[in-house]
Amino acid sequence: MSEKCIRLYFNHDSGKEIKFFFENNFNRIRMNDNRREFIKKGSALAALSLVGMNSSKSDIFGIPENKNILTEKRSDSSAEPVMKIALQASSEPAENDFKFIQQMGIDHVVLNTDAKKSSFEYYDSRRKLYEAQGIKVFGFGNSGVHNVDAIVLNLPERDAKIEEYKNHIRNLGKAKIPYTTYAHMGNGIWSTDREFTRGGASARAFDLDKAVSGDWGGRKFVGPLTHGREYTKDEIWANYEYFIRAAAAVAESENVRIGIHPDDPPVPELGGVPRCIFSSFDGYKRALEIADSPNIGICLCVGCWLEGGTLMGKDVIETIQYFGKRKKIFKVHFRNVNQPLPHFTESFLDNGYADMYKILKALKDVDFDGVFIADHIPSMANGPQTGTAFSIGYMKGLLERVIAEG
Repeated sequence: MSEKCIRLYFNHDSGKEIKFFFENNFNRIRMNDNRREFIKKGSALAALSLVGMNSSKSDIFGIPENKNILTEKRSDSSAEPVMKIALQASSEPAENDFKFIQQMGIDHVVLNTDAKKSSFEYYDSRRKLYEAQGIKVFGFGNSGVHNVDAIVLNLPERDAKIEEYKNHIRNLGKAKIPYTTYAHMGNGIWSTDREFTRGGASARAFDLDKAVSGDWGGRKFVGPLTHGREYTKDEIWANYEYFIRAAAAVAESENVRIGIHPDDPPVPELGGVPRCIFSSFDGYKRALEIADSPNIGICLCVGCWLEGGTLMGKDVIETIQYFGKRKKIFKVHFRNVNQPLPHFTESFLDNGYADMYKILKALKDVDFDGVFIADHIPSMANGPQTGTAFSIGYMKGLLERVIAEG
């Protein structure tokens, strides 16, 4: 290693611990050694710094051996919570699924199922299955009570579906699973034909001029009026209030938190159904005030917020600062898009219009201690796990950076 390289490494903003180590040993090395010996020892110190986190010498950085700085509380700030990366994993995992999770260094997952398997016994069995592999189940979704038009639009089976949702929460509580995501869209998630992002990777897209239908749970909701008539904003708000008061009471009694996902895409109306609640900052603020519960908060889908752009009222950073300080962000979907509405394509994390480092730093600054997941990953060559591994690796790098910066 040349003297120039050593000097560059000293100035590299890769972590306070490494810089501190060099700076506190620099003068001693210069006094005791001639130029050649100084360069030799500088090279050795650089090599030691690179392996120190995983070696018996890791104590020089103040990090106990075998500790993962991404999931452990820092020794210099014991009261500081640390956010966690979770994998959106299969509820029916094979042996290789466990290996893949463990090899990526992930120890939290979120799972999903449908109404047929939404029992306490199933939830509990999945938690125990993953825990046997050293992996915690942070949350469990149930597509049978997620994005339910009967609840959003007050269709005849509304009360039956709300009771089904309450049973979902009770079963999670009994199974000791602390979280679930809920979405309140009356006619599903709307997309148009897939488009291409970097390197020809296929990705979900939405073009408002071409949008004709939404999908959820195997159902297709076709416009121009997906449910035969136009609904008013007042109806959507009244139906939400009816649902959330019932759900919040059960969530509190069962110690389960519900994070509400934004409308996707967050346009004012689709198929005759207003998207007036979870498509803006002000809508969320009013909705959480109505719920008035410590167990009702946000599943902050960064991708949806970026889709909305100025339509959201406040940007992602401002939203994190407001709701994060109030401990209302429970889970984060970490994804990027190329541009806001009316036409967007989902992108790789490092290839969209948002600076994902700044978003993660904002979460760190409000002491977010939930999980964040890779979501809607573009399809890379060699199968879906390629994109997952790339996304998780990128997220881990960003997280290590914001934690090291303190």
